[in-house]
Amino acid sequence: MCGIIGYIGPRDCVEVLLDGLRRLEYRGYDSAGVAVLAADSLRMLKRAGKLSVLRTATETDPSVHGLSIGIAHTRWATHGPPSEKNAHPHPDCTGRIAVVHNGIIENYLSLRQELTADGHTFRSDTDTEVIPHLIESYYNGDLLDALRKALRRLEGSYATAVLCADEPGRLVVARQYSPLIVGLGEGENFVASDIPAILPYTRRAYLLDNGEVGSISRDGIIIETAEGKTVSKAVFEVKWDAEAAEKGGYKHFMLKEIFEQPQGLRETLAGRLTPDNLVRLDDLAISDEELRKLNRAIIIACGTAAYAGMVGQQTIERLAGIPVVVDVASEAQLREALFDERTLGIVISQSGETADTLQAQRMARRRGAKTVGITNVIGSSVARESDGLIYIYAGPEIGVASTKAYTCQITALYLLAVHLGLVRGALSTDAARTLARQIRALPELAEDTLEQAPHVKDLAEKYAGVRRYLYLGRGFNYASAMEGALKIKEIAYLDAEGYAAGEMKHGPLALVEPGVNIVATVVPGQVYHKMLGNLQEIKARAGTIICIAAEGDEEISAYADDVITIPRTDEMLSPVLAAIPLQLYAYYIADLLGCEIDQPRNLAKSVTVE
Repeated sequence: MCGIIGYIGPRDCVEVLLDGLRRLEYRGYDSAGVAVLAADSLRMLKRAGKLSVLRTATETDPSVHGLSIGIAHTRWATHGPPSEKNAHPHPDCTGRIAVVHNGIIENYLSLRQELTADGHTFRSDTDTEVIPHLIESYYNGDLLDALRKALRRLEGSYATAVLCADEPGRLVVARQYSPLIVGLGEGENFVASDIPAILPYTRRAYLLDNGEVGSISRDGIIIETAEGKTVSKAVFEVKWDAEAAEKGGYKHFMLKEIFEQPQGLRETLAGRLTPDNLVRLDDLAISDEELRKLNRAIIIACGTAAYAGMVGQQTIERLAGIPVVVDVASEAQLREALFDERTLGIVISQSGETADTLQAQRMARRRGAKTVGITNVIGSSVARESDGLIYIYAGPEIGVASTKAYTCQITALYLLAVHLGLVRGALSTDAARTLARQIRALPELAEDTLEQAPHVKDLAEKYAGVRRYLYLGRGFNYASAMEGALKIKEIAYLDAEGYAAGEMKHGPLALVEPGVNIVATVVPGQVYHKMLGNLQEIKARAGTIICIAAEGDEEISAYADDVITIPRTDEMLSPVLAAIPLQLYAYYIADLLGCEIDQPRNLAKSVTVE
């Protein structure tokens, strides 16, 4: 996730651009840059680090001031580490075209090879840079036409804005999956990846839809389909204040991030499922021969990441046929005997800077184990110290309680498990393709699950007075129980415990009484009828039961007081969908209780001390 802004009008455009970037800095803060048009030439400034570094550079460079058209970008690194050369905007070979981009170009490697063979010179490590070179190759005096032709070659997601020194009176834009808006002013117009960037100047905007392109000048805006048909857009009137707008109109960042999960899943999967539904992990960097020699895997993580690891444990064991241990990092670093040359360490950390996780990873590598890092932050310590990588590309997660990183981590583990199963011969190609098709459907199923939000909110209001919870699951959804309980503890400060449902009769059943709520994830699969038996034990003792269940399950209502449904999918994949109502329920309860949701007491987003 990155922040884009573009401007054309009578103001000093660099000041508008920098102000917009400041309001978008929550979308990325690895590097930033601006490109402005002066007469018939492009002027560009880019800097690694926080936006303040770029601001300082513009203050000492008068050549970028007093101009009327420009584009700017604040980066959350995906392809290529944070650096000045990888910062946007990116130029073509001539230096007359500049592009800013949010998203992931899945086929950039093949395009880069083709363009290099045609004589183009690349200056960065990014996927984005193929866009200006493609536009250059198609440019024949009409920037919008060249952009449209370039887009036909791209696979993946993009929100992009383009400047050309040969057409100083307009900028052109396009959107596919990544958000993009066009702001309408008087004698001036704007483009941005999110509403906060334009709020000081206008509250009127067009919301671009997938596949649309646009041409923006001072006096007019033309929106077209990819095929060139003009689109009539309704004006969207922004009614939020600046603070609410930064959160996309949501009350808290956590709620916004819950609703960003479909896009996060798309970005995690981007470029990793081939058209014929096989898994491709380009950055794994551990040979098939080495993977076949493994005799076990150890998942190293903390908190929510460890619960993602629990799903990964069951998935890898089932698909790859090797034993897996999940060890919280603070304990794993004390268990050196677990690791040797035939052990794969799977290191999960949203920030990539979790101190306990890093210490355990370093110990594993000292013992000769190969490690695969699953992290959200390009160039983080976990990334730098891993033999192989799977970036999740969830975008910045501002809320302390992890939401979108969790479901993206699980999805990355699915991809790794399928890859391991194929390499080790434990999974047939046909079975891998069937599972890959189901994994590919997860973003759309997550969107369907989010439609349950009003119902979940109603249940939170119904049970707002409850102070004790037990969360239950079995098999793949044992992790859902643990993560659901953690969420309501983190942000609502309520007494909640997660259990494997089969353990209830071994002690926790003593806690069941009126006034205790049980939240159980019960989906079709290997443990479905066992879960029903566990619920019957609770029902007999007057516990109140809320079930996360599959759509169309007509049996579950006999056991539950209330039901929240999720779309049907393979039992193995259901934890991604089950997480969403569990997150929503904790959020709505916490909000009703007046808790500080984005920054809960005593907790920090990245735990960088042991």
